[in-house]
Amino acid sequence: MIRRDNQKPEQMTLFGTMLQRLGLPVVIGFSLSAHATTWTVGPGQTYTMPSQVSTLVGDGDTVNIEAGVYASDVARWQADDLVLRGVGGLAHLESNGLSWGDKAIWVIQGDNCTVEWIAFSECQVPDHNGAGIRLEGLNLTVRHCWFHHNENGILCGEYHPSTVRIEYCEFGHHGYGDGYSHNLYIGHVDSLIFRFNYSHHANVGHELKSRAWVNVIEYNRFSNEGDGTASREIDLPNGGQAYLIGNVIQQGLQSQNSNLVGFGMEGLSNPGPHELYAVNNTLVNEKTNGSFFQMPAAAYFKAYSNVLAGGGNFMSSWPTNVDTLANQRSASIGALQFLDAANYDYRIDDSSPAHNIAYPAGLANSGYPLVAWFEYVHPADGVERCQHALLDAGAFETCTTGLVEDQAERIVLHPNPATDHLLVYVPGSVDSVEVLDIHGRSLRSWGLTGSDRVRIDLSGLSAGTYLLRTWSPNGANTQRFVLR
Repeated sequence: MIRRDNQKPEQMTLFGTMLQRLGLPVVIGFSLSAHATTWTVGPGQTYTMPSQVSTLVGDGDTVNIEAGVYASDVARWQADDLVLRGVGGLAHLESNGLSWGDKAIWVIQGDNCTVEWIAFSECQVPDHNGAGIRLEGLNLTVRHCWFHHNENGILCGEYHPSTVRIEYCEFGHHGYGDGYSHNLYIGHVDSLIFRFNYSHHANVGHELKSRAWVNVIEYNRFSNEGDGTASREIDLPNGGQAYLIGNVIQQGLQSQNSNLVGFGMEGLSNPGPHELYAVNNTLVNEKTNGSFFQMPAAAYFKAYSNVLAGGGNFMSSWPTNVDTLANQRSASIGALQFLDAANYDYRIDDSSPAHNIAYPAGLANSGYPLVAWFEYVHPADGVERCQHALLDAGAFETCTTGLVEDQAERIVLHPNPATDHLLVYVPGSVDSVEVLDIHGRSLRSWGLTGSDRVRIDLSGLSAGTYLLRTWSPNGANTQRFVLR
């Protein structure tokens, strides 16, 4: 375990307040060097391979890697506050079985680094733990990346205080086949934020294994589908606090473990309280046996408004302290009236028994809102979920698509993703514009004073997903944007 107490100035993440309530440090953010350099890597450039600049970069630098295949190129990154990103498409690090230090394609030892638009594939090492990324620093953000056919997608050990954030990424076909390597293996970090990702076809291992003290797992798809041999879809072996909201979780006939979600099954050794919250998830078990959840008696379990379709039991054996309400359980997958269950499309319409049966879950004991604000969109994306008086159980709401299309016609945001500002074009009679965090808390607001456009200053806000809401005499309209 590595602890580092003297950290640079930090910016609070969207989840920072919640994590602080839990007594955990939060350190996602950047303190960029005043002399940061931007490097360009690619064919025809001074540096043609990412590894050539890995020993040259300084704290706060950005490395732009032109789209293309970079065969057999591996590297270690030691500077802090790096932004490593593909430009013009994915930069594919096709390792051909090579690794840096018998560890990974990229070993990231610097703190507060961001990786975007990179593909990692084919890493193998002697101990069968070769990864796309091996994290050995504090805090990592990974977005819009594609990890496939490594022994692990992302692997990290125990580092404090540290938050790992993974969004809009795909993980597939990882694992040596021994059950000890996984699509993702997150060690004992303070918190994992895992949102809008697609993890599938792990080879015997788990689609996601995390020993993080706090796990925020929202709006993802976990599935081994018809031919996948993964074990659990989500395995949180050491407990802590876990928030599973708005996920699609599917287990196929060839799964190695009949339990879809495991919590605390290797002992409740994380800092307590040990609480698993499952809200508005759709879980589908194509096997005739097993259970949707498995956890020890000493943990607390709250499950509201989930859809559980297929074979097996709701819970292998119930913990002592349980709060469940408005869950739709059906042994028949067909009875749920999914739009196309054969192709893993578990959206519903108003003919489904899951329609209009959900019940608001309120707040977690930590104060974290147990609300599905978004929906997963395949592959590895998301859209705002509409909120109205009668909610549906499961990961999808029947009215979402029409609402979002209507908003898209009325509000134009540029650029999105944004950096330091956002231009908002709002035709018609609009009184004000405000920025909210993903829990609906207002952060900033502006009056339009008769104009149909406004420039919004985003400086000082942490990177992440936000909501922009406009107010008019006809009511409010809301649209999502991303801040880098």
